[in-house]
Amino acid sequence: MNIDKLINYLDNLLNVSNYKDYAPNGLQVSGIAEINKIVTGVSASQALIEQAIAVDADAILVHHGYFWKNESPVITGIKQRRIKALLANNINLIAYHLPLDGHAEFGNNAQLARLWGIQDTTEQQNSLLRIGQLTQDTNFADFKKLVDKTLNRKSLHLPGGKNMVKTIAWCSGGAQGYIEQAVNLGADVYISGEVSEPTTHIALESKIHYLSAGHHATECLGVKSLGNHLQEQFSLDVTFINILNPV
Repeated sequence: MNIDKLINYLDNLLNVSNYKDYAPNGLQVSGIAEINKIVTGVSASQALIEQAIAVDADAILVHHGYFWKNESPVITGIKQRRIKALLANNINLIAYHLPLDGHAEFGNNAQLARLWGIQDTTEQQNSLLRIGQLTQDTNFADFKKLVDKTLNRKSLHLPGGKNMVKTIAWCSGGAQGYIEQAVNLGADVYISGEVSEPTTHIALESKIHYLSAGHHATECLGVKSLGNHLQEQFSLDVTFINILNPV
């Protein structure tokens, strides 16, 4: 598949023009023109690049790419080594950030809703925060076990809420700042990837449970599901490689 055709398809599929992002979405580093084999992953780290090289990938598709707002524009150090490896091996780097968080089918947040059985979900205006309902009132301890089991990691629990929960708000990645919005929406539980010092006090004083479930862990599903879609749609060879990250 031609790289230009692939990027055009992904841009349209993910509604890129609807987002004001912190980094460019789409093709970030150009490589070979014809794409047959794609490696997907969460972040375009050196480890992921090396594994893509090892399997002769034509492209790497990630959630976290390069060229973030306010970062140094010079190509030195880690950035130079990563880009040099991509160019030397003619590998395209493709990245989608907020569009991959928010997509109604392949997005990280949509995938988490399916994983945890959350229904009647709604996305809040001007944010990626989502809120929905469990099928019935559920013991919080049991719900936390579900989150931990499905993400294969132990989430950090900041207590504050009641024993039985039903209304769940969540946003993948570093979205702990949405906790007060979740409180205002009447959520029993708010889940995100990371945590900050004030989050402890906000959860306790607002009487809401907060789960820090891992930035990496909450953002594996989007790029993986998008890669599976490309494989089915275009018969491409797509492999998800999970470079483990405890954060």
